[in-house]
Amino acid sequence: MLSMLGQVMTGVADSVMVGWTGAVPLAAASFANTFFNVLLYFCIGVSYAITPLVAQANGAQNPLKVNAVLRHGLLINLMVGLVVMGIIYLMRPLMDHMGQPDEVVKLGVPYLQIITASILPTMVYQTFRQFCEGLQHTRMAMVVIIGSNLINILLNYLLIFGVAGFPELGLAGAGWATFVARCVMAVAMAVYVLKAGAFRSFQPNFLFGKYKKELFLKLLHLGIPAGSQFIFEAGAFGFSAIMMGWIGTIPLAAHQIAMNLATISYMSTSGLGAAATIKVGNYLGQGDQVNLRRSAFAMFGMAAFIMACWAALFIILRKFLPQLYISDGAVIEAASLLLIIAAFFQLSDGVQVVCAGALRGLQDVKIPSLLIFVAYWIISLPIGYLLAFPAGLGATGIWIGLLTGLTLTAVAMIIRFNRLSSRAGFVD
Repeated sequence: MLSMLGQVMTGVADSVMVGWTGAVPLAAASFANTFFNVLLYFCIGVSYAITPLVAQANGAQNPLKVNAVLRHGLLINLMVGLVVMGIIYLMRPLMDHMGQPDEVVKLGVPYLQIITASILPTMVYQTFRQFCEGLQHTRMAMVVIIGSNLINILLNYLLIFGVAGFPELGLAGAGWATFVARCVMAVAMAVYVLKAGAFRSFQPNFLFGKYKKELFLKLLHLGIPAGSQFIFEAGAFGFSAIMMGWIGTIPLAAHQIAMNLATISYMSTSGLGAAATIKVGNYLGQGDQVNLRRSAFAMFGMAAFIMACWAALFIILRKFLPQLYISDGAVIEAASLLLIIAAFFQLSDGVQVVCAGALRGLQDVKIPSLLIFVAYWIISLPIGYLLAFPAGLGATGIWIGLLTGLTLTAVAMIIRFNRLSSRAGFVD
């Protein structure tokens, strides 16, 4: 959970420190991240295929299979990262034709180009991180991500504001800080896995080669739908940011603040989702149906409790939290209203991400991807658009639509997990 929080805190630190320079840079960061995060999360989703396969192989006491998953997963992740980087650079001209304020686009483009280069080191880090998580070694990922966040915050301070002789780069400085921090993150995690004695029995000092088509296909079979889940979900939130831009700069900046805070709470339970993938995958390899279900439902309950605490925090501190990002009174007021809605969808958000992790542990990814697509793109976004524009609710209407999508997703995920995990002969 701490490593998941640390991963998103890079973006939180960027938003907070960029927000100190004004509403326009904060809105520009939101707009650029609309493009970037959707495809970055797809890449991260693809890397998630490593964890259940490693957990299952480890549960079945097959160290050679564990090593093979790492070797194949690294190559797939590098290739996917390069392709996505190319797609983002090719999409850049679209930013001029999306109805956003000119000053937002002007600041957002250079920032986007810089952070896009961070995808490749992110995928290296994800490969070794998912490998470690599949073996239930999660502590080092936490240490590495905390260290990279400290580097990011320091470089943000130096490069955004031009301190100690460094150039004052503003939003672009936040982009360079993120890139450097993610490079450090990748190197540290790779060195740990390749050198630590804990992984010697799994032969982690692999060589490129000895590939098998079947394992590539298995990883892609799990990874592409898992990545698609992130595209559908992150894309829905990204499109909601674009709709915010149609309303104006202040609603877009407020959306960025509220979404940033909601992402922090989401990542806290996303760590439980990773744990669900590990435990369910491990018990799947052992053929232990009883403990598989017990561990999963225990984590569903934990997620609901944690998110109830976040919801209370958002409501009580709805006026204070936006002030950490910006001093603009209009943005603070708009963000405080959105945080009330965010508080209500915390329960659904937490439960659905843990349930999605449990389903990944069962290696069930295609139907959950379809459920997420329908909940967000067929139901949530149209409702948000109708409430925001024809009904005149503005930013509030868009977030009510998002609340609807999260709730529907959570219900559908729980029903599916219960059905799959309770049937006889659940092990394929």
